Amino acid sequence: MEALTRTAFYFPHQTARYEGKVRDVYTIANKYMVMVATDRISAFDVVLPKGITYKGQVLNQIASSFLDLTSDIVPNWKIASPDPMVTIGYKCQGLPIEMIVRGYLTGSSWRSYQAGAREICGIPIPDGMREHQKFDHPIITPTTKAEIGNHDEDISKAEIIARGIMSKENYEKLEKITLALYQRGCEVAASRGLILVDTKYEFGLKDGEIYLIDEIHTPDSSRYFYLDTYQDYFDKGLQQRQLSKEFVREWLMENGFQGKDGQQVPEITDLRVDIISKRYIELYENITGKQFVKEPYDNIIERIESNVNNMLARLEF
Repeated sequence: MEALTRTAFYFPHQTARYEGKVRDVYTIANKYMVMVATDRISAFDVVLPKGITYKGQVLNQIASSFLDLTSDIVPNWKIASPDPMVTIGYKCQGLPIEMIVRGYLTGSSWRSYQAGAREICGIPIPDGMREHQKFDHPIITPTTKAEIGNHDEDISKAEIIARGIMSKENYEKLEKITLALYQRGCEVAASRGLILVDTKYEFGLKDGEIYLIDEIHTPDSSRYFYLDTYQDYFDKGLQQRQLSKEFVREWLMENGFQGKDGQQVPEITDLRVDIISKRYIELYENITGKQFVKEPYDNIIERIESNVNNMLARLEF
């Protein structure tokens, strides 16, 4: 199985390189960012030992599309996507929290609810709810942004303001933007026969203005259900058909791994890689309404380098 799991470029005017869980990020002249979506995959804040074929291309192309579809709501960091696995944009000063918005009680929120929790990030959750049940209104459950190797931590709006992480005014501005982005994502998903269940957004500042950064509405940052079977499956207490990375987490949990100390990642066979790859492609085709075109892995490093250099030559320094 082919996969791009690491890059080591040195682009013109490059001033820094950062390796995230999934993306390799290159800073250019302290003004621009070259973000390469690799085929790495993470779960429970751990990067798994094998890459997933075509995953980087899927993530980059979905995120690039949604950045364009939401630019009327909030400006974003994207300038261009010169390669199927690359986006180039403005360097922003990242805000230290992630805005997670949930429309349904599922995933980690359901696991916490099952364990007895009746509030998430200071937001009360009523008794008697069932797995995958829709909230009366979407809720925002922010987390702190962890360094590599650490876990993101839930935090409430009150804590964010009390600790001086953000002012009340700026945080409430983020809340409005987050809900507007989620609403747009839900509308696009519904037009494709899907439900955008939950997702996360990251923001930064450029010239004092809030910008949307990183990825948006991808299977790594979002969860989708199929619209046509949601209600019937919910009424019957069946597991939802879903398109997200949750199926990877569930497979890991079934094999005794949740990212805790002492736990070992189960073997990821070529068959497992192929299954995950096909699920990512399935989501791409469902959410975009387009057929996925598999870009060859031959000379991939040379291709990315050439495409990025050609784009950088057109930018102002």
